[in-house]
Amino acid sequence: MLLRLPWLLSRKRLLAAVLIDSSLFSLLYTAAFLFRFGRWPGLSLPVAGMVTFWLLSSYVIGRYHVTPSGHGAQFLNHALRTGLALLLSLGLYLAYFWVSAAILGAKDSRGFLVPLLLAVALLSTVAQAYLARIVLIRYQQSQCWLFLGDSHVQLRLEQHLAWRRLSAHLEPIFDQQLTRLKDGGYAGVLCADFNALPAAQQQQLLQLQNSGVPVLSLVGWCERLLQRFPPELLTSADLLRGEFSLTRGTMQLRLKRLGDLLVSGGLLLLTAPILLIAALLIRLQDGGPVLYSQLRSGLDRNPYRIWKLRTMRVDAERHGAQWVGKGDARITPLGRLLRLTRLDELPQLWAVLQGEMSLIGPRPERPEFEQELELQIPHYRLRHLMRPGLSGWAQVNYPYGASVKDAANKLSYDLYYLRNFSFWLDLLILIKTIRLVFNAQGAVPTTQSGTAP
Repeated sequence: MLLRLPWLLSRKRLLAAVLIDSSLFSLLYTAAFLFRFGRWPGLSLPVAGMVTFWLLSSYVIGRYHVTPSGHGAQFLNHALRTGLALLLSLGLYLAYFWVSAAILGAKDSRGFLVPLLLAVALLSTVAQAYLARIVLIRYQQSQCWLFLGDSHVQLRLEQHLAWRRLSAHLEPIFDQQLTRLKDGGYAGVLCADFNALPAAQQQQLLQLQNSGVPVLSLVGWCERLLQRFPPELLTSADLLRGEFSLTRGTMQLRLKRLGDLLVSGGLLLLTAPILLIAALLIRLQDGGPVLYSQLRSGLDRNPYRIWKLRTMRVDAERHGAQWVGKGDARITPLGRLLRLTRLDELPQLWAVLQGEMSLIGPRPERPEFEQELELQIPHYRLRHLMRPGLSGWAQVNYPYGASVKDAANKLSYDLYYLRNFSFWLDLLILIKTIRLVFNAQGAVPTTQSGTAP
């Protein structure tokens, strides 16, 4: 499988933010080291770890996220988030200094590292706020794409633009002429079906493409603008090209499995005390069982059993299987806290260790729901080509939902993940998941409770 990175190329703002902070840290650290010790600094793993922690905490806290607000409010927002990142970094540094001084007898470097962090925080606040302003102005300028195709397809695409990565709109070509591109102001051409065009118009598109104008198919446009593939827009020809299938046993999949084992094993060890406390509280709450189990559909649609900390009343499904909705009365007060913090998901790490699940992948669904979903949503079975995951591309990009429409939208993200799977995309999803958990997002349904489809 070829390594595909469209999700990375569309995150120029994030890449620029990381580059700015990395450059500031490197330049200021070099200057401070020269001033304090009179020589060039060498490679320092603790400093490299501090830079990595600064970048990661800045992303998780939201310093690299553009907020559409007034300039003064936006700057204050950046300053507050920078202050939190600074406190976390100082805490990490002091913890490292205490351990190294106690165990290794290392010399105190507080004379320049603490002022260094303060200088990085100050300059980074100014630089990131300025970058956010530039990006916000560009974000408000919607891309205009000329559309060649049926009006019903255009209407469907405009509906899907409600969940988009970039701001864009479509403008149909009624006269079937492409000369308007010469006037400028257009991002490119979107063609619903190249085979339906006359030969002369295909030549026009080819000439435009050779001159540097983007000419995209539905699949290419959805990948670039939406970063998902609405299942109803995919044809059998798209699937026959093999772009939505995986070759098992590849290095990428072996690396993914290794990461699953290391991360899930480490998390189980670190969170064992929290799990014991949560189990005790659940037991004391109503005397019911601590764990709740369900059958889910896994790889190749093979059923397996997952275990979660129980967050609902004991009789929550006495009337049969139901989706969870907004304000669901079946959830206990303690259960709401466990769901908000995602602690109820931790027992599923055991399924990851056993190989029934992965850390990253399509969210597993209950078989009784899937029987109807496969009838109503095209290509639904494609999501079973990979192991289900605790988190996934759909979970970090789409809110919690409980309807057929939500299931179709989530499938569109799962199809994108299937086509662009790589270890690096898994790493991005993992970091985005940490951000969602830290900000208590994505764990609460946005729609009312619904029964099975």
